[in-house]
Amino acid sequence: MKLREALLIALRGVRAHRLRSALTMLGLIIGVSAVILLVALGDGVQRTVDARIEPLANLISVVPTSDYIRGGGPAENLTNADVAALRAAPDLLAVTPVLTKSELIQTKIDRSIALSQASIVGSTAHWFEVNSRDPQAGSFFDEADSNARVVVLGPTVVTNLFGGNPGAAVGSRVQIARQYFTVVGTMKPVGLPGDNEVIMPLNTARNDVFGHKDIVNQVTIQATSATTVPAAEATVNSILDARHHIHDPAARDFQVQTFTATLTRLTQILRILTLFIAAVAAISLLVGAVGVLNIMLVSVTERTREIGIRKAIGATRGAILKQFLIESIVLAGLGGIAGVGAGIGLALLGGVVAHALASHLGPTFAGFTPIVTAPPAAVSFLISLAIGLLAGVYPAYRAARLRPIEALRYE
Repeated sequence: MKLREALLIALRGVRAHRLRSALTMLGLIIGVSAVILLVALGDGVQRTVDARIEPLANLISVVPTSDYIRGGGPAENLTNADVAALRAAPDLLAVTPVLTKSELIQTKIDRSIALSQASIVGSTAHWFEVNSRDPQAGSFFDEADSNARVVVLGPTVVTNLFGGNPGAAVGSRVQIARQYFTVVGTMKPVGLPGDNEVIMPLNTARNDVFGHKDIVNQVTIQATSATTVPAAEATVNSILDARHHIHDPAARDFQVQTFTATLTRLTQILRILTLFIAAVAAISLLVGAVGVLNIMLVSVTERTREIGIRKAIGATRGAILKQFLIESIVLAGLGGIAGVGAGIGLALLGGVVAHALASHLGPTFAGFTPIVTAPPAAVSFLISLAIGLLAGVYPAYRAARLRPIEALRYE
């Protein structure tokens, strides 16, 4: 029997039993489409998160460790002198000191008091650029406001104090640590915890909120590029080791953290989750394999007399085996093609839905779009063909072994 003839017979069989064939292919369609959809969603999430974090890839954060270091006395705080020493390093693009503290912020609206617990951040005007923050209403303070009582509010604070109206917040006065500050601007959302921050000039924070004239909680350092982060990290460690008289790296009273390492770990986690979810979805392909095996066994039983007639007129075992294998592969292949189409369609629909619900999904996923690539679709389709081949082996072998006389007597 020629291959073309076997394909035509297989297609006629599928057409003759449309409902049965459709139900048989349903398991494969669900499995293939689920794998494609979930991989597309996972790749889309990874690209979206990477795009959000990429601008921070060249940042280095320095924070003090515990109050005591191993084998020594109390640990030294990070100070203005440390910041000045880091700024003198030629291969560090920018050095931004930061003070942070959780405080209650309040304002009076129509004789009622609105409260919000927020993270107070005291820093220079360069903080907004380093952290890739954009204004939503009003403006950010500049170096000329280094001693002014002005603040910039995050969107969560705006929601808690002003009902989510940035325009109403700008120009208002808020109270922090018994001192009053004027709101000069608000920031666009970036997701928690960044949305629950209140930014003020460093000198103002020291004079009116923190009370520490020389100490900083954190130093944010900007390397020239993501590729120079390791060299910049080594420079930071060298400078602070010398200033804090650290001879053993394990006994440092400060900790240097790079966002590049965080980005790498996050990417690895997202990839593992995507592969795991896709593997779970692929389990449904086994259900499709059982369906193909079952329907091929039924087909062999129904066509026993036909097999007997073909053998009686000269059909070989190989021809019968090939015919039923091709029918099984065609059935699984059609299911795989339908599954690929359904998976791509669902991924595209997911992108449309994500854009429509962007305001509810949060700012991190505002630009989220599922990414459909060829490898998942090709692998899923090839797996469906392999399932058709494996599921059809036993029924085809059973059909090929039938004796003509017994097959012709079958009722």
